[in-house]
Amino acid sequence: MGVQLVDAALRDRSSDEVANLIRKFTHSVPGIVKLNIRTGSSVGAIIGMGVAPIQIDIKGDDLDELEAVGLAIRDAVREVQGPEFHIIVDRERAASLGLNTYVIASAVRTHVYGVEATKLREGGDQWEVIVRAPAHERDSIDDILALPIPSATGQMVRLSSVASVEMGVGPTEIRRRDQERIVKVQGRLLDRALGEVSADIAREIGKLTVPPSVTVEMGGDIEQQQETFGDLGLLLLLSIALVYMVMASQFESLLDPFIVMFSIPFAFVGVVWAFVISNTTLSMTSFLGVIMLMGIVVNNAIVLIDYTNILRKRGLTVKEAVTTSGKRRLRPVLMTAFTTIFGMLPLAVMQYTGSEVWRPLGVAMIGGLLVSTMVTLVLVPTLYTIFEGRLRKNARWSR
Repeated sequence: MGVQLVDAALRDRSSDEVANLIRKFTHSVPGIVKLNIRTGSSVGAIIGMGVAPIQIDIKGDDLDELEAVGLAIRDAVREVQGPEFHIIVDRERAASLGLNTYVIASAVRTHVYGVEATKLREGGDQWEVIVRAPAHERDSIDDILALPIPSATGQMVRLSSVASVEMGVGPTEIRRRDQERIVKVQGRLLDRALGEVSADIAREIGKLTVPPSVTVEMGGDIEQQQETFGDLGLLLLLSIALVYMVMASQFESLLDPFIVMFSIPFAFVGVVWAFVISNTTLSMTSFLGVIMLMGIVVNNAIVLIDYTNILRKRGLTVKEAVTTSGKRRLRPVLMTAFTTIFGMLPLAVMQYTGSEVWRPLGVAMIGGLLVSTMVTLVLVPTLYTIFEGRLRKNARWSR
């Protein structure tokens, strides 16, 4: 069943809070055996984005070990309703009577679950005809043990002669990944960032004693986040390298672009401050904003350095060129920075439905530009003076 909430501006609770209230309410409703509530957009449901935000993949070959580790990772073990029959086959005795596990399993499945014997067609409709034992012959362990199984010798052998039946709990299905059996422990988030929760989970898992044959990996949105951030981190380094190469070719110098690049670290500082002040977490969209900053924050430094070089070619000293450049390029630098900042302001403060997806991008851009611009006006001219002064000094000593 799908439920669409009203716009975020018309309600006081988030979708996760509403889902949590429904979970608490359904605990008192009789007859509900299992309930799974997922939150998300209708578009995500259509394209199949049903992966839990938190998913821990436990891989190994021994199902008992996998189950033990899975139960240990869970905070509390709930009482499982609806136990199942475990049939323990005595293989040696079964072989001596002309039976094997396949024949026994097929007979039990036909007896309990039934088998499709034929299809009934009438008036364009079709029904499957399932044949299985009557209910009174499969309700108890004694009924199962009394099941007659045809052997290869043509004789009927009771199941109790070759197997024992126990009540227990087992997996409804056996999943495999990378040719290994896998058990999944899933959970959902409420009022906490995915990165914080994943770090806490990893810390708790590290305290557990996991058998050497079992591998515990983080899956779900955590796995996707790690892969995405890894790719975006590579793109970030590539963007910095490309920015430096473009400036080196335009300045025809390796030193001037190096000075300009000093404005980039302070953009990261501004992003962190903006996240702390606005209570924003690092996400894919905010990471994209950081990558965009790499090409934007250097603009102000480029304006200063380029005009300083022009003034030096006109005969001014380094100190005079830096001072004059700072005075004459202050207004263009501020205009360039604040036009971008105010252009991103609506994106950072919007509150309509879906704004939580794109708001981090605006916050990252504004925070990075504010700090980098203020630092660029002071740091870049200072570094230019220091580096150029040392170069002149080294050139004089070389002569």
